[in-house]
Amino acid sequence: MFKDFDFSKMGEALAQAQQKAKEFEEENAAKEFISKSGGGLISVKSNGNGEILDINIDDSLLDDKDSLQILLISAINDAMKLAADEKKKAAASMLGGLGGFGL
Repeated sequence: MFKDFDFSKMGEALAQAQQKAKEFEEENAAKEFISKSGGGLISVKSNGNGEILDINIDDSLLDDKDSLQILLISAINDAMKLAADEKKKAAASMLGGLGGFGL
């Protein structure tokens, strides 16, 4: 079963995978995503870690609490989804780039 398997390369491959994972996390954290709802009445900016960086609310919504809440929830959910989708895409790319860990 392991007749042709070179175990000496396993440590090197693991170190490569750890380095790539670290680079991935740093690149992902630096990315920013903007989501808008209500035709741009609300915009939410998040980073690749899913942290909310900024929220802008049009003054016209300040008198309509229900609409404000609905649009804010929508914009935040969209921003979180953008960050999560990007993270999945980058992870799939990273795993594909490892080529079976080079073993």
